[in-house]
Amino acid sequence: MPTLFDPIKVGDIELANRVVMAPLTRNRSPNAVPTPLAATYYSQRATAGLLITEATAISHQGQGYADVPGLYAPDQLAGWKKVTDAVHAAGGKIVVQLWHVGRISHNTLQPNGAAPVAPSAITAKSKTFLINADGSGTFAETSQPRALDLAELPGIIEDYRKAARAAVDAGFDGVELHAANGYLLDQFLRSGSNHRTDTYGGSIENRARFLFEVLDVITKEIGAGRTGIRISPVTPANDSSDPEPQPLFTYVVEKLAAYKLAYVHIIEGATGGPRDFQQGDKPFDYVALRAAYTDAGGHAAWMVNNAYDPALAETVIAKGEADLVAFGKLLLANPDLVKRLRERADLNKPDNATFYGGGAKGYTDYPALP
Repeated sequence: MPTLFDPIKVGDIELANRVVMAPLTRNRSPNAVPTPLAATYYSQRATAGLLITEATAISHQGQGYADVPGLYAPDQLAGWKKVTDAVHAAGGKIVVQLWHVGRISHNTLQPNGAAPVAPSAITAKSKTFLINADGSGTFAETSQPRALDLAELPGIIEDYRKAARAAVDAGFDGVELHAANGYLLDQFLRSGSNHRTDTYGGSIENRARFLFEVLDVITKEIGAGRTGIRISPVTPANDSSDPEPQPLFTYVVEKLAAYKLAYVHIIEGATGGPRDFQQGDKPFDYVALRAAYTDAGGHAAWMVNNAYDPALAETVIAKGEADLVAFGKLLLANPDLVKRLRERADLNKPDNATFYGGGAKGYTDYPALP
């Protein structure tokens, strides 16, 4: 039976084990530039088979939170190059999560103070993170978005293409397309946030169109074997909703099967919340979702995420129910998580107060085993 510690090849990327660092927003990149501290943070965790970076904006318009990194300016790419070099020097593999937040933003974070963009002009019942004049952080209601014009969509698709190319040029082993958690691509997918009446709204096929147009240009630019994708079928994060998630995401994964992706990353349940959370009138069937993917000819590694403890992670890998398990808070607080899992050692507890913003405390100062 496979174990968490077995090597695996995902697309074009060889991984030393099945333990993955989930993307974790940390709000420690002033002016959207990763700092040398970020290189330390990621390289400390390089014994995980794969590191997925914090969500990283593909453009200034794609920004939605203060002090999150970008992939669209030379100083940002230089900062990321130091991160990828440090991770590779430590023997690790790292991909960057490509992010456009859509309506989950605030006009103070947008170019020229403009309104955030979205499939439809529906304000999310959600909050974003801002930095006050005194340097302290605060959560604020998201701003009223405007609906994107058809003529604007090719430009955003091009931003994704350029970001994917920039990522590989900056030394990343690949990219993860963020199509989850109520951000722009997920906003197009879900009927709760997409009320369009053109070819990008209405039917499931229309609502998924934008996602696959983006995926097309990324895989053409850097190769499908360097590309993963993240979806979250039922999460309510950032006011995302759809009354019929099963047929929606069955359609999505069946279409994904045509791409020879590195991996498909599934958030089970509510992101950071209950694993059994459901939308619609019945529980979501994740087994059926994977079956639909494989029946359609999909062969990418299947990555699972959300509140996995070591025992559950070991079980799903041993049973072949997943190929990879992504850990968030556990890897945040335990840079040597792989060693701790192997040795059945005690785990550090995460310091919630230091998750967002700040410096080394709660970032690079968690102790490792001797």
